[in-house]
Amino acid sequence: MDLTGTTVVDAHIHQWDPLTTPRTFSRLAKLFRAVPVPLDLAKRLAPRREREFVGDPAPFVRPYLPRDYRADAGDVPVEAVVHIEAEWTPSGPLGLAAETQWVASLPFGVDTPALGAIVGAADPAAPGFAELLDAHLAASPGFRGIRTRIEFHPDSAVRALCASPGAVNSPAFLDGFAALAERGLEFEAWVYSGQLAEVAALAERYPETTIVLNHLGTPAGIFGAVGRDTGRNPGQRRELFVRWRDDIAALATHSNVVSKVSGLMMPILGHPVPLRGEPTPVPVLLDRVAPLLGHALDAFGADRLVWGSNFPVDKPITSIPNAVTAVATALADHGADDKAIEKIFRRNAQRVYGIENF
Repeated sequence: MDLTGTTVVDAHIHQWDPLTTPRTFSRLAKLFRAVPVPLDLAKRLAPRREREFVGDPAPFVRPYLPRDYRADAGDVPVEAVVHIEAEWTPSGPLGLAAETQWVASLPFGVDTPALGAIVGAADPAAPGFAELLDAHLAASPGFRGIRTRIEFHPDSAVRALCASPGAVNSPAFLDGFAALAERGLEFEAWVYSGQLAEVAALAERYPETTIVLNHLGTPAGIFGAVGRDTGRNPGQRRELFVRWRDDIAALATHSNVVSKVSGLMMPILGHPVPLRGEPTPVPVLLDRVAPLLGHALDAFGADRLVWGSNFPVDKPITSIPNAVTAVATALADHGADDKAIEKIFRRNAQRVYGIENF
């Protein structure tokens, strides 16, 4: 399955330079620059929860900028991209808006895809949330919404920012979220699959706000063992799939929720990490992701699915062309026609993010 005759909007990429901008992984990147330890050795020495999440540290310790994305996109006809916040370390109460300003300054649209939209970082539960939203809006006319690090996993050996569940539905988060709704901005929900019911409750409370579920809810361990006790055997993985399936179906009943078919090649899902430079073959990927994509298409329909590469996070497992082929083929095999494929890979992102036709 290819996309001949249409162009693509990649609705989920990350841009970073940990050597010149403040990221949570900047210290590690600068250490590698000063002390050039072989990355294979560094991978073995890193904490297990970090190894399982990133798969390969290489993309995180080097800049990833428009020219790098262009090279990775290969022959995929990407016309525009959406940058999603990438662990910027703020300086001061409005410091997170600096990432939006920085991304807007990057050389997109020269010999690279256009920058279609920016999703910044902000926490509705934090003081000064409304002022931060306004700072993001002032930083770029392409700012469309926020993503908040609210991911939690009951297996403490799975990498997650939140140490306890329920951050999405805390009184402070829900009250602050009103400022986002008032400005007509969208919310990107990156959560683990056990939190899907929390996202559904948020969607019910704010039915006029578009909520974009990232990565189909990231069911960690669904393809293999991760953490201390997640996805350890076929029975556990089957239970994980059944709960994910039911919770996705319930979430999709809220018409203001859109789901990204992205991040399906994240190592934390349990993909074995291949040798560097040897991406997982498409038939293998297709066999793994097809049941997830088929259910997502049934639940959300072609009008509420949006494709994103999640690069460079997915890079240790696959290439962008291979990811596009696997996702498009799985959707087509499940009944998506050419019109539906175009919606998922282009038109839905244009609508959700207010991206002009190029």
